Amino acid sequence: MCDPFIRNHQYNFIKKQADSLLNAIRTNADSKVLASLRYFTETKLDELFPLATEEQKQMLNRISTLEKTDEFQYYIKSLEPYIVGFPQATEKQLLKLFPKNKKLKIPDLSTIDHRYVTYLSWMDIATNKLFMVYHANGQFIGIEGRATPTNKKSFCFVCNRYEELVLFSATSKIRPPKSSPDYYKTVGNYLCMNSADCNKNISDISALEKFIESVNG
Repeated sequence: MCDPFIRNHQYNFIKKQADSLLNAIRTNADSKVLASLRYFTETKLDELFPLATEEQKQMLNRISTLEKTDEFQYYIKSLEPYIVGFPQATEKQLLKLFPKNKKLKIPDLSTIDHRYVTYLSWMDIATNKLFMVYHANGQFIGIEGRATPTNKKSFCFVCNRYEELVLFSATSKIRPPKSSPDYYKTVGNYLCMNSADCNKNISDISALEKFIESVNG
């Protein structure tokens, strides 16, 4: 048995590929189309896990051999022990990320299944602030910003799903050379109001990491 190696967004990506394959089978897709889709799926998983061992590749690529609904369900379930959970942070560690917020309330971390988390996020309704925590290069990264409800559904910039959104606006820490002491730049984008749903849907972290970089540098 190999060690955990699948991150949450990768697990979600695999589930999407499985759904696409199963849908093609259910709709009696042409055999050539189905064969092409199976090959495409294998190729995508190879690209998603470029450092995978031979054992890991064999485990993942079983997806291209599946035929029935229960086989797909069992396959997805069998991958759960190999999910790498979001690193568990203490309340003290999270508070250190937002030192200016002396009365910040941290969510109950014991209720969170860290296997299915790509980023942590919570709202402070009193101040209309949203707090986001990401983990990269061995450290936690904290971003805070204004959360403005949109009262409508559209596509989230993180998970690209049609959900209830807030406009998340954060002040960038990046300052141009010789900029005025009063200089500031706000970076904003539309984010799922419910971070749990967003974490269930996210299958690509590039937009999220680009946003974090635009804020923190």
